[in-house]
Amino acid sequence: MTTTLLIPGLLCDRTVWAPILDRLPAVVADLSTQDDLTRMAADLLAQYPGPLRVAGHSMGARVAMEMARLAPGRIERLALLDTGIHPLREGERAKRDEIVRLAHAQGMAALCDRWLPPMVWQGNHARTALMADLRAMVLRMDADLHERQIKALVNRPDASEYLTAIRCPVLLLVGRHDAWSPVAQHEDMLALLPDARLVVIEDAGHFAPVEQPQAVAAVLLPFLQV
Repeated sequence: MTTTLLIPGLLCDRTVWAPILDRLPAVVADLSTQDDLTRMAADLLAQYPGPLRVAGHSMGARVAMEMARLAPGRIERLALLDTGIHPLREGERAKRDEIVRLAHAQGMAALCDRWLPPMVWQGNHARTALMADLRAMVLRMDADLHERQIKALVNRPDASEYLTAIRCPVLLLVGRHDAWSPVAQHEDMLALLPDARLVVIEDAGHFAPVEQPQAVAAVLLPFLQV
């Protein structure tokens, strides 16, 4: 029996996948305890044996790619949303270290005020319920969890080294206005993947699955249910 696994990203939980969970039997991964992307992938493979259809958002998509690297024969379909494949960039570690210190010193509310708005397309900032749900999600996390997940991201592998070996069908989705993981990054991934297609979600930023849930579901559900 195939399991559909949905993997949330940094500081995220099942909130990101709520519109999908309403329509598709699936399980949501918990990445709250590990500090290494490969360990996250290995733990999920052990936790959910058998064939898998996997969708990952942001950091969760990097974990999904690691799952495909570690167990290519078990991944039937792979959906990668608002993500990238590049390793650590110059200056990135210092920026991430600074926000880790902010969370410890001033709390998750301060981190949320800094981190969340740029992740959502400015045109959606006035959607009060959307922003409240995302803020509540971040505030359910804590500074230690944030530090663990940042450590995992800082030490991430260069996925471009193995992307050409992922043979299962891959769906790439990205918000048109995703400033953190822009469309161009997904075009780079598309060029490397043997069997992939790219869909750009209009009027959305990095949180495309919740900014435009209907548009994402319209593409993602048929892909995972084939």
